Amino acid sequence: MESSLHFVYIVRCADGTLYTGYARDPRAREKAHNTGRGARYTAGRRPVCLVYSEAFESLGEALKREHQLKRWSRKNKEALVAATLARVKPPRRMVSKAMTQRRRDEPIR
Repeated sequence: MESSLHFVYIVRCADGTLYTGYARDPRAREKAHNTGRGARYTAGRRPVCLVYSEAFESLGEALKREHQLKRWSRKNKEALVAATLARVKPPRRMVSKAMTQRRRDEPIR
């Protein structure tokens, strides 16, 4: 099943710089950048890590947003990435296999 969504993404390069681009599949594009088949800019700055993506239903909307983000300052892009990461909450607690096998009368530590 092919996704009908279009994405704008930002990757952080090994040297700390940010690269903004368009893709149908941001994870696959990240892999392409890391194998040297991505943009020329990222080829010499590997590895890269996907730090932001935004989905759009139309190609035109996605390309318009990509153009907008490419004109933003690094400071603004960093704020966008930070705001997105702040919205993603880590799990409250990791449950190990040993904890799931406890006796019913044993308290959870």
